[in-house]
Formats: sequence, C-alpha cells, structure tokens
Amino acid sequence: MTWRNTNEQYGGVAKCFHWVIALLVVGMLCVGLYMTGLDLGPQKLQIYGLHKSVGITILVLVSMRLLWRLMNAHPLPLPNHRKWEKILARVIHGLLYVALFLMPLSGWVMSSAKGFSVSVFGLFTLPDLVRPNEDLAEVAVEVHEIVAYTMIVMIGLHFAGAMKHHVIDRDSTLRRMLPRIFNR
Repeated sequence: MTWRNTNEQYGGVAKCFHWVIALLVVGMLCVGLYMTGLDLGPQKLQIYGLHKSVGITILVLVSMRLLWRLMNAHPLPLPNHRKWEKILARVIHGLLYVALFLMPLSGWVMSSAKGFSVSVFGLFTLPDLVRPNEDLAEVAVEVHEIVAYTMIVMIGLHFAGAMKHHVIDRDSTLRRMLPRIFNR
C-alpha cells in the first residue's frame, strides 16, 4: 500500500485521516447527545471539557486532511458510477467538510461567548474567539445543534452510498477506502 493517493486507490494517509476522523465524529455526536441530558455537576463539566478537547483535535485533523487532499491525486469515479451518484457524492463530501469545520468552530464560539475558555486536554488554553455575549452564545448553540443533526443525516447518506456500492453494485468504491487488513 502506498501512503499517497493514486487515481485508483486512496493512500494510507487519507485512509487514516478518514477513519480516525469518522470514529471521533461518531463518538462526539453520541457524547454530545448524551451530555445534553446530564444535570449540571462535576461529571457534566468533565465531559464538556473532554468534548471541547476532542472537538479541537477534530478541527486540526480535518484541516490536515484537507491539506493532504489538496496535495494528492483523488481516485477517479468508477466507470459504473452514474452521473447523479457522482454529483451526490461531491455534494455530500463537500457538505461534510463544511460541517466538520462548523462543528468545532461553533463550539469554540459558543464557549467563548458564554465566558468559558477552551482548554485542550489541560495542556494549553485556546484564545477566546469572541467576547462574552449571550445573544451570540445562543446563535452558536443553535448552529452547533443544527449542524450536529445535519451531520447525522449526511453520515447516514454517506454510509448508505458506501453500502449500496459494496452490496448492490459490488464495485470497489468502499474497498478503496478500507484499511488494508479488510482488503484481503
């Protein structure tokens, strides 16, 4: 396996970014849904701190992934892909990138606007993006929530597309992004 992408296959770096970010995002969506139901207390504050740290980690990883994507070839669509599938795939991938930036940034704005700093795993504290502002905090909360539910739908569509190609079309779309251990 090569580290760089080719016209036929994703490389090891792109696969690693994809799967690490995917696992972190799915975990964050689950934790986000869970923690909103918790009563205010030490456990909720600890989970919020971890949630913020992982959110910033995702922001960094997505930034690195986008740079890697811009510097590499991108596997070409397979010949059996229909025009509407190519368009839908581009739209969903583009919207996922937007959402992957909006989620952590809206969370960071939300924390700043509520007067809470964002500490990253207790190692360092990020500068506040805005001054405390309750109206802006409410907007950031709404954006964060809307983007979260939208991401759940987009991830579902992304997964459904991968399964359609793998199970129904029986093509290599999914296999091109799977780690090597699943491609034997």
